[in-house]
Amino acid sequence: MSIELSVVVPAYDEAKRVGPGLRRAGDYLRARGIGFELLVVDDGSRDATAEVAAAAGARVLRHERNRGKGAAVKTGVLACAGERVLVSDADFSTPIEEIEKLESRLRDADLVLGSRALADSVITERQPIYRELMGKTFNLLIRCLGVRGFHDTQCGFKLARGEAARALCAELTVAGFAYDVELIWLALARGRQVAEVGVVWANSPDSRVDPVRSSLGMIRDVLLMRWRHRGGR
Repeated sequence: MSIELSVVVPAYDEAKRVGPGLRRAGDYLRARGIGFELLVVDDGSRDATAEVAAAAGARVLRHERNRGKGAAVKTGVLACAGERVLVSDADFSTPIEEIEKLESRLRDADLVLGSRALADSVITERQPIYRELMGKTFNLLIRCLGVRGFHDTQCGFKLARGEAARALCAELTVAGFAYDVELIWLALARGRQVAEVGVVWANSPDSRVDPVRSSLGMIRDVLLMRWRHRGGR
């Protein structure tokens, strides 16, 4: 059976969270009769992330040291073979079933973003208010830097055509959490169609994002990304 869908999951010290989402994803996709692969990129974890992911049915690739979420996504996407590629956070804060909403838009787009900020988005557990404000500030910054027209670039649930995903990820330079911004910027710069769809999402209190250090790093990475791509779109 051909691989219709690759599910790529970047993971760093996610042994406590990665298993249930992978098992649910596997059960759901088997029930749909889809040829699929679950691919987890263990980004230098110090715990049993790799073992837990493998036990849940995933193929595991490993970085010997922690390189960042963007680097893990790049490794996973370039190693996958699916006709379509779903990138999901390790905790599956957006349930796997929400892929059906993104699939309906992939007919006329190359990349579809799950979004927490549209009218039809459903937030079942909100982030602390300070994190919501930081997210809104970050989105304002990236609009100023040329990635306009999207309400939520950072939701960890994105679906792309396999060819487009591999071509765009081959160009990624941002290794950290802000890789999403570069991915969208590259898609638009290469003439790809990008859509945004409201999804169900629940905040995980055990987030790996440090509210200060990670935010400063993301701002730095976006500024450096725009410098690297100066003269582009």
